[in-house]
Amino acid sequence: MRQSRATPEAGIAWLVPRSVKIESRRHSGTQERFDTTPQAHMKIVTIVGARPNFMKAAPIIAAVNEHNKRSAVNSDAPGGRPALTVQHILVHTGQHYDDLMSGCFFSDLELPKPDVHLGVGSGSHATQTAEIMKKFEAVLAGEKPDVVVVVGDVNSTLACALVTAKISLDSGGARPLIAHVEAGLRSFDRSMPEEINRVLTDHVSDLLFVTEESGLQNLRNEGVSAERIHFVGNTMIDSLLMFKEKADDSPILENLGLRKEAGRKGTGSSITRYALLTLHRPANVDHREAFLRILAGLEELAVDCPIVFPVHPRTQRRIKDFGFEPRLWLNGNGYDRIILTDPLGYLDFVCLMKHAAVVVTDSGGVQEETTCLGIPCVTVRDNTERPVTVEQGTNIVAGTETQSIRDAIRRQSGRRCADGVPQKWDGRAATRIVELLIQRHEEQASARTSPLAKPLELCKIQ
Repeated sequence: MRQSRATPEAGIAWLVPRSVKIESRRHSGTQERFDTTPQAHMKIVTIVGARPNFMKAAPIIAAVNEHNKRSAVNSDAPGGRPALTVQHILVHTGQHYDDLMSGCFFSDLELPKPDVHLGVGSGSHATQTAEIMKKFEAVLAGEKPDVVVVVGDVNSTLACALVTAKISLDSGGARPLIAHVEAGLRSFDRSMPEEINRVLTDHVSDLLFVTEESGLQNLRNEGVSAERIHFVGNTMIDSLLMFKEKADDSPILENLGLRKEAGRKGTGSSITRYALLTLHRPANVDHREAFLRILAGLEELAVDCPIVFPVHPRTQRRIKDFGFEPRLWLNGNGYDRIILTDPLGYLDFVCLMKHAAVVVTDSGGVQEETTCLGIPCVTVRDNTERPVTVEQGTNIVAGTETQSIRDAIRRQSGRRCADGVPQKWDGRAATRIVELLIQRHEEQASARTSPLAKPLELCKIQ
């Protein structure tokens, strides 16, 4: 059972357990008293805000729960001693807030409901970041966690990292540790808002959890000390490996007329050959001529096979503004054109990726997922912050010119992709992260009374 706790901070929906074994907090006027059990414990706050965050955070929460189960068993064993238990708090900033962009992912990924919802909503980069910072500061001051985990490269990631880096929770300036999941990725394109978020988040974080070897080298080149960097693998791939079989239960192929019902669970395949498309980056969809060049680059592919296009809300608005509807076949009735759908849930989208002949995208996460699935991918960007998907994976960076997109699709169509995935993309990244967080907490607890971090040593940003 959960109950609402009223707060003076407007706009924050704050939910806390009715009974917390690790720590209960009671308020009386301006006084605050903590009741703790003898059991060793730590408190972790994890931040989510946008679609990509949910897939990256879900395995971490699952790994925390698994650790707590093992700790309980060990503590109850004859001669067992109290084991460290982790209290986890999930904070949703509300950067993505409707059911298609957020809600359905919680059910698909078996995520718990957020303990705190900031309800920030949409806005400019500055407005959204500022609103998150103002509201998250109140959460930090109230919860006083040992660790704040931020994932990915969205505005929520940077906003919460900055608040944590600057907050002072006692007279000595103590603050929680900041752990950045998916650290070190670089496109070297500062025109991308995500690149700014990545660089700044990395340089205020205490623990940097890296997904691929390029991230290690990038952080070293920027002067980050080795003890802060940990190569753990990819939590987005943890989610993919956990749910890819379940995704086959999705009815999306039948709903789009791409598979007959008889072929769904039986032997043999009755799936129509199709391609999958995602576009959402402002550089690709906010400028009419750039968007038009990409669509022209897809025309040859659309003649060859239907293209399923789950459309991001931003892209939906641009299609309407630019008058592109006649170029796109609506309602899924024409297989010589592009089939538009609303944004899809996680399991529906994974099902489509698994069975696509080729995927065309500007998404970083889709580049990784197609590499793991062995599906040919064409990235309609001039760069990628995930070079391992090109060097070891199934990805080609095509650029955004019409002819280069056509050429890349021709090369990828019918390509047979070799088995094998990048190092440590094995479904255990989240377990490694939780183990490292616990190890760091125990080291600090043994060194001093407070487990909160010392002020961060600044690094040179190049």
